[in-house]
Amino acid sequence: MINTVAIMSPGDMGHSVGLELKNHGIDVITCLDGRSERTKLLASQGGFRVVETFDEMVVEADLLLSIMVPSNAKQFAIQVSKSIESTNSNLIFVDCNAISPENSKNISEIITKVGGKYVDGGIIGNSPANGDVPRFYVSGPFGDSVLMLDGKGIQVKLIGNEIGQASGIKMCYAALTKGTNTLQVALLILAEKMGLLDELVEEFSSSQSNVLNSMEKSIRRLPANAHRWIGEMQEIAATFEDFGMTSDFHKGAEKIYTLLNESQFGDETPETIDPDRTSFQTIKMISKNL
Repeated sequence: MINTVAIMSPGDMGHSVGLELKNHGIDVITCLDGRSERTKLLASQGGFRVVETFDEMVVEADLLLSIMVPSNAKQFAIQVSKSIESTNSNLIFVDCNAISPENSKNISEIITKVGGKYVDGGIIGNSPANGDVPRFYVSGPFGDSVLMLDGKGIQVKLIGNEIGQASGIKMCYAALTKGTNTLQVALLILAEKMGLLDELVEEFSSSQSNVLNSMEKSIRRLPANAHRWIGEMQEIAATFEDFGMTSDFHKGAEKIYTLLNESQFGDETPETIDPDRTSFQTIKMISKNL
């Protein structure tokens, strides 16, 4: 039985998933030691029960969902493994981060060698706070342990018994979605630099209206998330290389997210995005500073 779920960390996705689980009768906990004021506020909004230490969190939780930027995933697993070892916990550790299958296998070794149980995971979809029901793909020998959370504000899809399958599908999916976003940003900035943005948008409106609508909805929100997606592009590039394919697409995508992160909008969070600024205004303003 899964009665208590720990979530690290309660960011945009984590806090809203936690709120959904709590509303479905799950005791949701986290540790906020050293966390930012924004994270503490989101944990409060999510109704999380806060524990003081990692040891406490590991002992109390039946299952832990690691939801954070990819670059922090391994170090966090190391921290948790120390608590598992020192407390002799039987924790189920679910890495839900956008990491390569190879990286997931490495983290699995960190957790299992101290007696923990590891589940490879990958999240596809927006946070419940945006009205979505995200899909949590899971795989590995203990993947079925996460199925008890299915229908509690999230969808859980078990896709196999091997570590790397769930993270692999996330890599492929994000390679398209977040990779396409960077191509759109790049070509729109190029058009603006050539003084052709308005004309290009007019052409898209007649011949690529679905693509144009997607760009209008998504691009203004990209800078607020770019710091997270730089590492995600690195993980995707590594996955392509691991399977003998070019990594150049997503090394380029990494550069675009770096550009967005370093732009005048890079300090935004999902909560502070200007609702009145359009995507094409965003492109024009970034282009001016290049």
